[in-house]
Amino acid sequence: MALKDQISELLTPAVLEAGFYLEDIHIATPGSHRIVTCIVDGDSSLNLDQVTSVSRVISELLDVAPFMGETPFTLEVTSPGVDRPLTLPRHFAKNHDRLLKVIRNDGTEVTGRIASHTDESVTLTVTTKKESHEEVVALVDIKRALVEVEFSRKGDK
Repeated sequence: MALKDQISELLTPAVLEAGFYLEDIHIATPGSHRIVTCIVDGDSSLNLDQVTSVSRVISELLDVAPFMGETPFTLEVTSPGVDRPLTLPRHFAKNHDRLLKVIRNDGTEVTGRIASHTDESVTLTVTTKKESHEEVVALVDIKRALVEVEFSRKGDK
């Protein structure tokens, strides 16, 4: 089993128990040192205290994991960046009311605010200069979905 898979298998239950999700693991080996980056997310945005607490849990497990061997490693724990694609139903739930750009499998694009979601689809409120309408996009039809960064939003204080 690959090292990434072993790490994931070890960490996933503990991260879930701590109230978070293990989104991904990246391993880099510059020279004779490893950098293990764990991307952790929650149902809401993580704060520094939450990242610190889950980092401790992860570190304690990796420090004693026999499959890590003798190679020294640096652990980095981070949350997903704003540029991380939304792929799972919980990603859409977490970003409710955010502006989303969706590229469908057929290449067509739609940009709208997440109005609602299910395990199978996301409903976007698409606003043009003339009108607003809702558009339902099946998750299986999405090639890529990204949150659009908004620096100021009408109605925000």
